[in-house]
Amino acid sequence: MRALLERWGGIEFRGLGGPMMEELSGGGVSNWVDEAAVVGLVEVLKRYGWFREKFAKALVEIEELKPDLLLLVDYPGFNLRLAKAVKERVPGVKVVHYVAPQVWAWNRRRIPGIVQSHDLLICLFPFEVELFEKAGLRSRCVGHPLVDELEERRLKVVRDGNLVGLFPGSRRREVARLFPIMLKSIERVLRERKGVRFVAAAASKKMERVMRDELDRSGLGEVVDIELGRSQELMQKVGCGVVASGTATLEAAYYGMPYCLVYQVARATYLMARQLVKLPYIGLINILAGRGVVEELIQDEANEYEIARWVVSYLKDEELRRGLGDELREVASRLGEPGVHRRAADEIVDLFDHE
Repeated sequence: MRALLERWGGIEFRGLGGPMMEELSGGGVSNWVDEAAVVGLVEVLKRYGWFREKFAKALVEIEELKPDLLLLVDYPGFNLRLAKAVKERVPGVKVVHYVAPQVWAWNRRRIPGIVQSHDLLICLFPFEVELFEKAGLRSRCVGHPLVDELEERRLKVVRDGNLVGLFPGSRRREVARLFPIMLKSIERVLRERKGVRFVAAAASKKMERVMRDELDRSGLGEVVDIELGRSQELMQKVGCGVVASGTATLEAAYYGMPYCLVYQVARATYLMARQLVKLPYIGLINILAGRGVVEELIQDEANEYEIARWVVSYLKDEELRRGLGDELREVASRLGEPGVHRRAADEIVDLFDHE
């Protein structure tokens, strides 16, 4: 949004987003992030009525406003349907999607529909461009937007080989599901590695309260600290870590933090995902590398025994930690160079300049 304002000056924003988008738009963008952050089929179905109401309201507002550009950011479950409906009802609107939907992983049959409903797809990974361009959709790779943020926050610090980072995620359900398992694994780690310390990253004040409640119940308050809003700093300080599947795994890789990936969802969601997803990995770093760089502990394997086994093995072996850290940095270098948001804005402006 800032990059577009620099290029277009008088542009106005309306829509749905987060608190910083709301502030930057002068109130034109409504903050719905906390309510809309739902993952998994079962979880979405429970709130289907709410999403349907939000969708209908957004579509009416777009029909009335008739904007020059509908800029969709990630969130494919909602945004792909919105793009299709807008193209049918307000065909003059240019539709741009920033972050290509990962249909290459779970449903390539949706690609023709995306081609028809979009004017430009801004991709984060190079391999996505070829897939969508071949189908007839203008697609550009600008790199991953994390790169700018992470480079700004890089520190000159020495890793503490006796400190383990816990990164249970940013959504309430995943934190409530994963953090207790992480805490249970600590007891097993301490049986083999006395004096190890742990630090857990809380993504928000709400998640911090959830995590502190779990920590109080565990009785591990003396060996575990909880830090609010410092995950990227901690990723550069700890010797190794345990990370919930998601964007945090890319952040950890960028900083070369040795880690294992953990993932758990409702069983019905997981069973359906196994039928849809055709990739051998769920971790973005593994997908980007095309091999299993990071160990993935998924569903039943995401338990205190397996987590403790991984942590102990990496605490014992400094060479193992260093080797994985170097490999992660090499793979993360494929995320691109700084200047991602500016390049994304340039592609959007170029779409209008070459009508």
